Amino acid sequence: MSEPYILLRAALGLFKKSPTELGDAELQQVQRQARNELAIENRVLNTPEATGVIISEQEVQHAYQEIKARYDDESHFLAELSKNSLNEASLRGALFHQCKVNAVLDRVGSRSIDINDVDIGLYYHLHPEKFSVPERRAVSHILISINPDYSENTREAALQRAKELREKLLKKPYKFADLALRHSECPTALQGGDLGIVPRGTLYAELDAVLFTLKTGEISTVIESEIGLHILLCKHIHKAETISLGKATPKIRALMEERARQNCIRAWLAGLPKE
Repeated sequence: MSEPYILLRAALGLFKKSPTELGDAELQQVQRQARNELAIENRVLNTPEATGVIISEQEVQHAYQEIKARYDDESHFLAELSKNSLNEASLRGALFHQCKVNAVLDRVGSRSIDINDVDIGLYYHLHPEKFSVPERRAVSHILISINPDYSENTREAALQRAKELREKLLKKPYKFADLALRHSECPTALQGGDLGIVPRGTLYAELDAVLFTLKTGEISTVIESEIGLHILLCKHIHKAETISLGKATPKIRALMEERARQNCIRAWLAGLPKE
């Protein structure tokens, strides 16, 4: 395998930087990681399970294109390869090696136990918190900031503006998005003040306390938080619910199968003879 490639891969994995951007201590850590990975992968490829594993040119090409697509253009891509002591041929060789290692691990992982309905049912009942969806509210807001340096944004002036907007909204709540676009000082103004669908504890505590008392379509009083004055619109109430075992089964099965697969691979790797 191309050692520059595995060094680059380890550097990106540990620090999201190329080796040329690392300090001495970071580089030493990356070099240790790369040596360990290379030793393990060479052991993998010397096992009986690796016998008969064939990697097609299409698989290597796909992996190569995935990496190339991360760069703006080919010249930038080739420059980065060169900077890390790689070229197209050495990268393809390294990717061939990596694809073969992955294929062997997939073969080993396929030996993992089958997950049955009893396993899934036990997981579901032992982890009820994972399948409980709390009450959420679809909410929009209008923000008027307070800044004593500007006459129109003193607390008194801001409060008066907010109260006037609320009075308009009480008469014409369907105008909320339009008034948010024209008057709100939050970036969400461009989306009509939309804050999305939120559970308790997402917004400022002052907003949270009021939002979860509103009815669908109700406009709040003017609320003050640390960033200014708000008017809320509760657009929809999504009630708390528990996801049924039937709906949760595909997700649980996928989770447990992947966990079993990884455990099988780890146990197999731990049993490989040391070089």
